[in-house]
Amino acid sequence: MNTTANAVAQMAPKMADDIIDLTPKERMIRRAKSHLGFQFGAFIVIFFALLAIFAPLVAPHDPYIQDLSNRLVPPVWNEEGSWTHILGTDQLGRGYLSRLIYGARISMGVGFGAATLGCIIGVSIGLVAGYMGGRIDQGASFLLTCQLALPSLLLAMALVFFVGSSVATLVVVLGVLHWQYYMVVTRTLTRQIRSLEYVSAARSIGSNDRQVLFYEILPNLFNQITVVFSLEMAVVIIHEASLSFLGVGVQPPTASWGLMIAEGKAMMYFQPFLVTVPGVALFLLVLAVNLLGDGIRDITAPESRN
Repeated sequence: MNTTANAVAQMAPKMADDIIDLTPKERMIRRAKSHLGFQFGAFIVIFFALLAIFAPLVAPHDPYIQDLSNRLVPPVWNEEGSWTHILGTDQLGRGYLSRLIYGARISMGVGFGAATLGCIIGVSIGLVAGYMGGRIDQGASFLLTCQLALPSLLLAMALVFFVGSSVATLVVVLGVLHWQYYMVVTRTLTRQIRSLEYVSAARSIGSNDRQVLFYEILPNLFNQITVVFSLEMAVVIIHEASLSFLGVGVQPPTASWGLMIAEGKAMMYFQPFLVTVPGVALFLLVLAVNLLGDGIRDITAPESRN
C-alpha cells in the first residue's frame, strides 16, 4: 500500500499538469518556475551578459593600465589582499576583476556570434538537403563527411594563424567550422516531418516549397536547434579560450579568459588565483549555457519531461 501511495504521489504533479486546462504560455511559465537547471543557467548567462554589456560601467579599473608597483597583489580573501583590487592584480599590475569582466565580452561575443553563424549555415543546408533529397542530399552528406574528417580545433588554429588574429576572424572561422551538428539534426528531422499530414495539407492548399520549409517545418525544429545551439556555443567558448591560450586567438593586451590563463600559468604555483579565477569563470559560463539550452528544451516541449 505504501509503495502504491508513493507512486501516486510522484505521478500527481505530472497528472495535474496534464489535467489542468492551461494555455501553452502558462504551461511553459509553470515548468520554468520548477526547473532549477533552467533557472541557474539563465541567471549565470544573464549575469555574464550584463557584465559584458556594461563592462565600462562595472569594471572598477581600466583593464589595460599597468601599475608595476602593485603587481601580483593577491585577492581580497588573502591576508595580503586589498579591497582596492578585489581579485588582485596580474604580473603587470592590471586589475584582475576588470580584466575578467572585459574577458566576458570576448567569450560571450565570440561564442554567440560563431554559434549563430554555424546555426545559419547548418540549418540552411539541413533544411534543403532533408526536404529535397536526391543528389542535393548526397552532396550535403559528402560535404558533411569532409567536414567531420577534419580536426576543427587544429584547422581553426591554422586558419587564424594564416588569416590573422582578431575577434571578427575568430567568429567567422569558428562559425564556419561548427555547422555540422546543426545540419545532421535538421536534415534528419526534416526528412521525418516532410511526410507528415500537416505538411501534405499545406501543399494541397497551394503552399510552395519555401512556405512549407519556413512556416511548417522550421518552427517544429526549434527545440532541437536550441539544444544544439547551446552545446555548440559552449564548445565555441572553449575553443576560443583554447586558441587564446595557445597564442593564436585573442592577442595581448585584449582581455580574454584563455589568454589570462596562459599569462598566469607561469605563476600558478605561487599565485594560483591567476589561473583559477578565469578558469572558474569559464567553467561556470559553459555549464550555464548547457543548462539553459537543456532547460529551454524541457519547458518548450509539447509534453512535460522528468
